[in-house]
Amino acid sequence: MWTADNDRGLGIARRVRTGTYMLNAPVPIDFATPFGGFKESGLGREFGPEGLEPFLELKSIALPAGYRPA
Repeated sequence: MWTADNDRGLGIARRVRTGTYMLNAPVPIDFATPFGGFKESGLGREFGPEGLEPFLELKSIALPAGYRPA
């Protein structure tokens, strides 16, 4: 969306149900941010931390008190 009123553009962005919304931005997408649709348009997210999450497994490692790995 192109607008001279950034506050109004941001207010509209908060109400629009879309996965990507650009305000006065000529670049189509920033690969560090999540990309994907809402409802029936898309299967989850691509790019950014949200896009990597399905490929990660969380792991907890309990270390002895006071131990600091090198």
